[in-house]
Amino acid sequence: MNMKYKILSLLAIIVFSLNACTDLEENPYSSLSPNIVFESPESYYQFLAKLYAGLAVTGQQGPAGSADIQGIDEGFSNYVRQYWKLQELSTDEAVVAWGDEGVQDFHLQNWTPANQFVSALYNRFYYQISLCNEFLRETSAAKLAERGQSDLSATIDTYRSEARFLRALSYWHALDLYGNVPFITENDNVGNALPKQATRQEIFNYVESELLAIENSLPEPRQNEYGRADKAAAWMLLAKLYQNASVYINQDKNTECITYCNKIINSNYSLAGEYRLNFVADNNNSPEIIFPVTQDGIHTQTWGGTTFLVHAAVGGSMIPTDYGINGGWGGIRSTSALVNQFPDETGAIDSRAMFYTNGQNKEIADLTQFTDGYAIVKYTNITSDGQPGSDGTHTDTDFPMFRLADAYLMYAESVVRGGSGGDMGTAVGLVNQLRERAYGNASGDITAGDLNLDFILAERSRELYWECHRRTDLIRFNKFTENGIWPWKGGVEGGTTTDAHLNLYPIPASDLIANSNLQQNPKY
Repeated sequence: MNMKYKILSLLAIIVFSLNACTDLEENPYSSLSPNIVFESPESYYQFLAKLYAGLAVTGQQGPAGSADIQGIDEGFSNYVRQYWKLQELSTDEAVVAWGDEGVQDFHLQNWTPANQFVSALYNRFYYQISLCNEFLRETSAAKLAERGQSDLSATIDTYRSEARFLRALSYWHALDLYGNVPFITENDNVGNALPKQATRQEIFNYVESELLAIENSLPEPRQNEYGRADKAAAWMLLAKLYQNASVYINQDKNTECITYCNKIINSNYSLAGEYRLNFVADNNNSPEIIFPVTQDGIHTQTWGGTTFLVHAAVGGSMIPTDYGINGGWGGIRSTSALVNQFPDETGAIDSRAMFYTNGQNKEIADLTQFTDGYAIVKYTNITSDGQPGSDGTHTDTDFPMFRLADAYLMYAESVVRGGSGGDMGTAVGLVNQLRERAYGNASGDITAGDLNLDFILAERSRELYWECHRRTDLIRFNKFTENGIWPWKGGVEGGTTTDAHLNLYPIPASDLIANSNLQQNPKY
């Protein structure tokens, strides 16, 4: 992992009032003047590292201590861990055995505005957005000139583009999960007024404009330091935004999605030789991962990210050392709906079927029993050549936020949905590349007659399960609430439909109290 996340004391200048955005509290670590802190050119890089670290770690002292946000156990507050819960536990791909207050609400689809995890992710988004805003305030041309550092402007301009990408990523996540959300940028004076609530259309327009503005100022694909955003990362985020435009703003943007998928596909990213290589302890070597949330068992210790995804998926008769860890947490596993997407559950036909079945029941009679539901061994803390990661507690495995396979499937879907700039032959060929990797030969190949929306939704699940896409996909295909049924959805063992208002999570009740400008999403 090239960019080590060193959360240094000089970054304690970030003492802006996050209460202006949310109900969360931020501990002021220092009152150092920014002009003193930024005497060193290296300090800008270190501040940038903190922005990336906001996706991976939860505080200033490793896995626990001086937490970034208050009001929830620090281990629960990790960006990827909470994003995964809201995106996966609410779907047919995952359940959890634990009884923490509010965690069972997701698969049962009965969450409320008081749910602690709904609030934690919302607060994490705005903590991240606020960090990015502060970085942009402190790196303006005027600030550099004031410090006599205008000669740094070329390097800092790249850093600023990366900060804008990270901010756009969090605004996209907020747009996707919460709908109409508070909006604040570096141009707003801190603490002077409560942020206004922006519509989905306004947030969509802003994210799009930001990504278009920075597209050409980011490094070329695979030319930035590993773990940092490049042009392809911005293209992926644009493609994701356009792919879901029918949900966000009731507009068809499939042509635009194809445009940016083409850019990604024609860049120098390529598929990893084996599917599993995207989820191992040295997956930083995969040429497929376009934007990771990097982890390192020694340098970026956290109870979230893939530390959560590996440990929480191990229990029952599983041997933790087989997965490079020193103990399992016996928490998350799959439903039979996911298992049934594959031609067999052993992985002998489709290698993406990565299930542990020994002692596990395929069907779930009790959500709180780890052995009800097949375990998933997709993420491991074992390297590609079979060696354990650097630490048995905290994993080295990076979380693949964006990878090339998703661009292949987005291209295919947008072609089927009638977008211009692509063709069915290319779409079939891209899907077959993924299936040939999975099957080890051409036996899984499809034809144009097979490539319809039902197939694409199923193929996205087979390829991308547990990578935080499923809820968004199901909503786009109108199968998340009113139509789709899977085990224990709606609190019924066989599953039931639910009300469409659940396509959005609620604005946390605590933030509605803190900010009188906000209105709750319908029916909450």
